[in-house]
Amino acid sequence: MTAPREHWEKIYSERDPTAVSWYQENPARSLILIEETRVPADAPIIDIGGGASRLVDRLSELGYRAITVLDLAPQALGHAQERLGERARDIIWIAGDVLEHSFAHTYAVWHDRAVFHFLTEAKDRARYVAQLESSVEPGGHVIIATFSPDGPAMCSGLPVQRHSPESLTASLGASFDVVDFQEEAHHTPSGKTQHFLYGRFRRLSD
Repeated sequence: MTAPREHWEKIYSERDPTAVSWYQENPARSLILIEETRVPADAPIIDIGGGASRLVDRLSELGYRAITVLDLAPQALGHAQERLGERARDIIWIAGDVLEHSFAHTYAVWHDRAVFHFLTEAKDRARYVAQLESSVEPGGHVIIATFSPDGPAMCSGLPVQRHSPESLTASLGASFDVVDFQEEAHHTPSGKTQHFLYGRFRRLSD
């Protein structure tokens, strides 16, 4: 199951967003994968677990105009909103649990860097996939990054479910077609290396 909101609120109350292990000044891999989808600038894009991530800044700078950021921790979203200033008014911000939230829109691109790997129980992964099936438009793109099999077994004091291309593909099921997989060695602010697997999928037509 996902960690309670209090867990993530505590992290963001005690640590600067640039000091957390998942911080990226330039989320280059995610940006490349989103740009490779070739969706138009007005296509709806959602960043799951985006929190204080700089991805929303970069997408806005590139001209994307229909961006949503969902995170369990309002404080994480607050960091991003403060950083963006006036531009924050152009973003849709959702403080909620991806497994529980009722999405009002469908999305052309669903991006998730490191929420999915916190779903260590099969029933929660199934709930996540059900959200994908109802919230990603047919032909839409899904980008999910998790720790790879040689990545850490824990993150932020919580166990994670590491994934191979095979396990990630099996988790998403028959409604999604594999586009490609890429690996990345992420260097944390503390100097550690974490190995990630990025998978890109297409939502098949109903």
